[in-house]
Amino acid sequence: MRHRSTRDVVDDLRKGGRLIEVDEPLSPHLEIPEVQRRVYARGGPALLFTSPSHTQFPMASNLFGSLDQARYLFRDTIDRVRRAIELKIDPTAFFRKPTRYLSAPWTAWTMLPKPVRTGPVLTNACRISDLPKLISWPDDGGPFVTLPQVLSLPPLPSNPLASSPQPRRDLTRCNLGMYRIQLSGNEYQTDREIGLHYQLHRGIGVHHQQALAAGAPFPVTITVGGNPAMSLAAVMPLPEGVGELTFAGALAGGRIPMVTAPAPIYADADFAISGVIDPTTLKPEGPFGDHLGYYAKTHPFPYMHVTSVSHRPGAIWPFTVVGRPPQEDTTFGELIHELTGPIIPTVLPGVREVHAVDVAGVHPLLLAIGSERYTPYKKPNRPQELLTQSNAILGQGQMSLAKYLFIIDGNDPNHPNLHDLQAFFTWVFERLDFSSGLHFQTKTTIDTLDYSGEGWNQGSKLVTAISGDKRRELAKSLPADFNLPDLLSNPKLCFPGVLAVESKADLDTILHRWNQHPPVDHKTTNNPEIALVVLADDAHFTSRSVENWAWVTFTRSNPSVDLRGLGERTEHKHWSCTGPIVIDARTKPHHAPPLIENAEVTKKIDALASRGGPLAKFL
Repeated sequence: MRHRSTRDVVDDLRKGGRLIEVDEPLSPHLEIPEVQRRVYARGGPALLFTSPSHTQFPMASNLFGSLDQARYLFRDTIDRVRRAIELKIDPTAFFRKPTRYLSAPWTAWTMLPKPVRTGPVLTNACRISDLPKLISWPDDGGPFVTLPQVLSLPPLPSNPLASSPQPRRDLTRCNLGMYRIQLSGNEYQTDREIGLHYQLHRGIGVHHQQALAAGAPFPVTITVGGNPAMSLAAVMPLPEGVGELTFAGALAGGRIPMVTAPAPIYADADFAISGVIDPTTLKPEGPFGDHLGYYAKTHPFPYMHVTSVSHRPGAIWPFTVVGRPPQEDTTFGELIHELTGPIIPTVLPGVREVHAVDVAGVHPLLLAIGSERYTPYKKPNRPQELLTQSNAILGQGQMSLAKYLFIIDGNDPNHPNLHDLQAFFTWVFERLDFSSGLHFQTKTTIDTLDYSGEGWNQGSKLVTAISGDKRRELAKSLPADFNLPDLLSNPKLCFPGVLAVESKADLDTILHRWNQHPPVDHKTTNNPEIALVVLADDAHFTSRSVENWAWVTFTRSNPSVDLRGLGERTEHKHWSCTGPIVIDARTKPHHAPPLIENAEVTKKIDALASRGGPLAKFL
């Protein structure tokens, strides 16, 4: 089905039995977001809030509530897109199986954006303050757009606000991205200014740099709604030379209609906010509850001078809730992996698969399967080509922001699945050579939203490369005579070989005491049964699930500062230890606070969801 509006999407999901309609008047301020989180956590369908307070517009969420539902939305086009990707990887496949790829030329045609003079989104004018004021977490700095489609072009040669006719813009130069949009709060002038939080490695930054060089503002449009292909295209990591509008057209099953002057506007969207960015000025943006599970703090970011706001007839405001994963945006990652996974070996020779771990906040933890091919005639005793491949991974787009990269040799036919975290890390810690497998990059760049580093955007990386045979048996339980130095308490085994403990002491003191008094009958050299010790604020919480362990360990640590080891030494500037590794994943003063729901709102939604309540059948 071709979706031309969010109402089309909602009607399609309703017919497919994939929609809940909530008529209870709820507020976009904390209440509606809490309902969304609960329905998503229960594996529920899409939601249509018909009567949200303080706005005339219905609101829809959980449109991408599961991978199955996302496939349903794109059921008429997803196979055709897959075949186009297959041909991109191997053009000769067409001649081997021509009937499979008959649709490929049509896919190429539908990928081209279509210039138009006007569209439904320009029908009705409104103000920023008329839009739904979605606030997902108690300490958010204001209402945010959480499913924006941000369209930008390089600066015009003349003022984009001038009354004289403007030339038709080249849509091939249009960037489509999904960047955080703050509608009010902080220092923004009501209805006249809104914040744009775009981070490292984002396409709009190229246009910003061109605007700085030109000494001119550049036009930007934020659209919301329309075909869901636009939302997916906005977050899709596409190869150089393939535009987001091109990909959106293929997935939508038809050319994306774009109003081209003075700023690009997606004509079929439900809402459009148009304006310009002065590249020389910034204003505070945030805080905002983000996908790492913490508040992104307030920082200076670009902002838009709003020139117009409009919406189509019958507009519905689509939104999502961002927070500690998994959330609805998890589906984006799953669908992206499904579509782009086969491309990885063609872009990164020797790399068979890559997985950005959603439950660890995506960028903090990256897993990969590579292949040792340098000396196939001789079994290497340490990682070789895996290190070359890790450098290639960390030099590739958004993957360059990874903080921890674990890469294993896929030549072993029994290697684990990247998506089974416990099996993967059990494999890793059974085989890790503490003397040669750990490689640090210091004073480098990490994700903007990661506050574990030495400063904003600043931190370190650790590549852990594993090849060769099994080296140790991991502890599956703690022996009766197992004890800890007196500075450590509450030991909890997370899974084989991984221990969580608590302590108030600093890391240097802990390591000194542990080296002097190792646990009874617990080897710390040659063949350690505990490979990793995590210092945590709450060892019970950390060990409760592998998801908790991954979230705590990798979002709350900076590798070069917080990772140490028993028997550690540096030789020729290479760090190693005898093991186990110790990661300090306790909360530090410079970390961002975690997200906690508002108790009164939780109590209200509990009451509405109780037996006989208006939300009981949904929650």
